[in-house]
Amino acid sequence: MIDKSLYVAMTGASASLRAQASVAQNLANADTVGFQQQLVATKAMPITGEGLASRVNTAPVMAGVSAAPGQLINTGNDLDVALHQDRWLAVQAPDGSTAYTRAGDLKLTANGLLTTAGGLPVLDAGGAPLSIPPYQTMSIASDGTISIVPQGQPASTITESGRLQVVAARTADLVRGDDGLMRAKPGAEAPPQAAGPALTPGAVEGSNVEATSMLVSMIQYARQFEMQVRVLQSGDENARSGNSLLSSK
Repeated sequence: MIDKSLYVAMTGASASLRAQASVAQNLANADTVGFQQQLVATKAMPITGEGLASRVNTAPVMAGVSAAPGQLINTGNDLDVALHQDRWLAVQAPDGSTAYTRAGDLKLTANGLLTTAGGLPVLDAGGAPLSIPPYQTMSIASDGTISIVPQGQPASTITESGRLQVVAARTADLVRGDDGLMRAKPGAEAPPQAAGPALTPGAVEGSNVEATSMLVSMIQYARQFEMQVRVLQSGDENARSGNSLLSSK
């Protein structure tokens, strides 16, 4: 039974370590634009078969991401956009697929390609990477429409350069990939284009991570891990004592 108790304690320690890793990731992104906190939980897994019915393993569970809004930060930057609740900016992921993000601190490459701060191409309403020709002034409307005054043209010459693909989807209806981007759940249809006002121009949404609560969680998981390691040590000591008694007979 000692080896079984060691295994049960080991699953608890492993779950605590994984939870600590998720909390550490949240803390590391407390200042990342548009970042949404990873939710962590543990699940009790009763052990069937030979042994006491009180034996329960612990399994880590990724419970999705927090849908709580982050702080609205006014920047005045023409390229910055803060997405409204349940609104997502469509981007082209490194593998070529369509993914979604709330990071609205956008950039323009030397060739006029609109990208995220991380270099991912931003998609237009038609699903193609969005390029903006040389301009004198530019503005992004609340529905994602981009208007510019072309370079060398009078201020009265305003033309529409494209429209951001902003989709409507609940956070719970999307899943986060290993690359940090959100995608539609397997087998689900792509989210539809959002109608009406979908963003606030000249601002970005800050991370929704509460650093204080994450630090408290980190301490709690550290204490849990310490207790589970003590159980492992106690089990090992009991096994040594048992072996010593058997060898003395």
